[in-house]
This record gives sequence, C-alpha cells and structure tokens, in this order.
Amino acid sequence: MRPSGAAPCEAGRPWAVRPADSGCAGLASWAARAWGRRYPGAVRLTVFWEKMRGQFGEAYAASVAKDFVLTGLGGATVNQALAAGKEPKTVWLAVCEAFEIPEEAR
Repeated sequence: MRPSGAAPCEAGRPWAVRPADSGCAGLASWAARAWGRRYPGAVRLTVFWEKMRGQFGEAYAASVAKDFVLTGLGGATVNQALAAGKEPKTVWLAVCEAFEIPEEAR
C-alpha cells in the first residue's frame, strides 16, 4: 500500500516514494531535494567497483581502497577520495597509475 500522495516510479517497483506528479524523470532531482545532497554517477561508481574487483579480486580490492594512500589522490585513500566527492573515473585513473595497470585494462 502506497502512502497518500506518493507513487512508485515504475509499476511493481514501489521502492521510490515521491510526489505523485513528479514522474520518473523527476526522481533524481526530488531525491536531491529530499536528502539535501546529490549522488552523481551512481552507475559510474558501480562500474568503478566492478573494475576494482576485476583487477584485484573481492578482498584485495577492499584492502586497496581502505589501506593504500595514493599520491595521485593528494595523499588520500580510495575510500577517502570517493567520500570527498572525487569522480570515480579520476580515482580509477589514480589507482591505475599507482599500481601500473596496463592501458588495455583501464
């Protein structure tokens, strides 16, 4: 059952409660207003983590992100850089430089 004045974005997907008149296209802007921040590049962030896991494996990717301070990120770790709002692509390129990942794997 939907709350009054709210509608799902797509039929059968009531995961997004928002004003009924905003339409699916308005979901991102509504979320930004509702939570007071923007989440740009969610798909790119997903791709970033897929690349990290593909390059390092599940456990080591998490370790690299948490433990390695990268000069290409101004002395921050991957997790710190992403939390600070750096673009996932920028962070990935810094990882590639630090770990000398071949151009074809970037």
